[in-house]
Amino acid sequence: MLLASLRILLVSILLAVSAHGDALAYFAEEKKPNIILLYVDDLGFGDIGVNGATAVKTPNIDQLAAEGLNFTDAHSTAATCTPSRYALLTGEYGFRIESDILEGDAPALIKPGKPTLPLMLKKAGYKTAVIGKWHLGLGDGNIDWNIAVTPGPSEVGFDYSFLMPVTGDRVPTVYLENQSVVNLDPADPIEVSYIKKIGDRPHGLDRPDLLRYAADPQHNETIINGVARIGSMSGGEAALWDDEKIPFVFTDKARDFIKSSADDPFFLFYSFHDIHVPRMPNEKFIGMTEMGPRGDAISQVDWVVGEIVDTVRGLGIEENTIILFTSDNGPVLDDGYADHAVLSLGSHRPSGPYRGGKYSAFEAGTRMPTILRWPGSVVPGVSDALLSQVDLYASLASLLDIKLVAGEAIDSINTLSAYLGTSYHARDFIIEESVATLSIRAGNWKYIVPTEKARNIRAQWVEKDKGIEGGFTPNSQLYDLISDKGEQKNVAELYPEKVMEMQKKITEIRNSGFRN
Repeated sequence: MLLASLRILLVSILLAVSAHGDALAYFAEEKKPNIILLYVDDLGFGDIGVNGATAVKTPNIDQLAAEGLNFTDAHSTAATCTPSRYALLTGEYGFRIESDILEGDAPALIKPGKPTLPLMLKKAGYKTAVIGKWHLGLGDGNIDWNIAVTPGPSEVGFDYSFLMPVTGDRVPTVYLENQSVVNLDPADPIEVSYIKKIGDRPHGLDRPDLLRYAADPQHNETIINGVARIGSMSGGEAALWDDEKIPFVFTDKARDFIKSSADDPFFLFYSFHDIHVPRMPNEKFIGMTEMGPRGDAISQVDWVVGEIVDTVRGLGIEENTIILFTSDNGPVLDDGYADHAVLSLGSHRPSGPYRGGKYSAFEAGTRMPTILRWPGSVVPGVSDALLSQVDLYASLASLLDIKLVAGEAIDSINTLSAYLGTSYHARDFIIEESVATLSIRAGNWKYIVPTEKARNIRAQWVEKDKGIEGGFTPNSQLYDLISDKGEQKNVAELYPEKVMEMQKKITEIRNSGFRN
């Protein structure tokens, strides 16, 4: 305990004198902690036990929180996955490049030469890897899946990659290792089209009798493993993944990377596919909850967390390893497949006490379960600091005494003291991006900006029930989250000055970034 206290004191002192480069440089040289980022897909604030879940048990995640800091007001940058991932890895908001949910054949969103989090960490001698779902585009827009696909993760700073190239509900349903398809038979080449039907694999619209789950029209194309996917794919039979084995494959690759890198500082971006659709939990987890595939997939996520922690512990590197657990956007229920997530919900509340979820402008669209564990350096507890994932870039740069250059990570600011728990204050403002608009948080105030896009899609979205409120109104919305945590009472008309102030601030940020 004395050693832990001394280490915590050292962190506090060095952060306090961070303006003096020599002190922080010494800290970076001596420590250089390993960094493991566990990035779950579509996991809501209320989906874990430490945040109130009872219908699903998450003992490993809860233990991570007991041994670390549980953040109650930490946010992804967007209510959908691609812009959140882009912001996490580049330190700038996805709306700056008009990023959206990408198709399976979309070109690389992060262009070679763009400063990125892994490239920054490599400056400090880190070995870097991404394992899991990518969904940031690959290639130049005309992908040949039968040769190495470039550009991709290696061009933006990852030494090793083992990927699901897009999402489980999109073709191609194959793994890429270091940007080449795993187990590809050259005599059975892969072809993918998002425009027309190709090959002889049946489509869901034609053969619904072959499906494990009924699918909506968008998801009702190529059937692989009894699941209809978005897009059409031919060939690659030997390379197809088995949905139920995906978490085991990813976790084995993560263990291998951690073990091979244990003697040097490393950064592992473990990007879960769970609990994104199609939810196909392994038989080991089926029936772990009474919430069907979605609940069982959460149990599967918890198992993975336990495996990663056990690997780190077994190597004796716990005290030199930061584990950050979080999610890319809020929860979604019946999203494309009839796996009965809504009907099986019961008393479970994926968004916790907040309103909205994936796609939504409301708070649960971006308020993420977020836990940071660093034994001996971070005191366990709970923090209500207002955090944004876009700040991980600048915060880790500060930890390692890496100076960011002009134009690099323009929306990322240093909130290291909040991440390490030496301060309960992080940001004064954050941006929350949804499919329809931008919102801004300033302390307890939440302002949702009216947009023409929101006006245009509101009617069609209301008709497309995903089990989560979207909140796509064309009108200004202002909420006081202290008195109205669930965003039920729009007080914009009562506080016109506050609306003007918030509108001015969000315009400034859009024009110049947070770090200008």
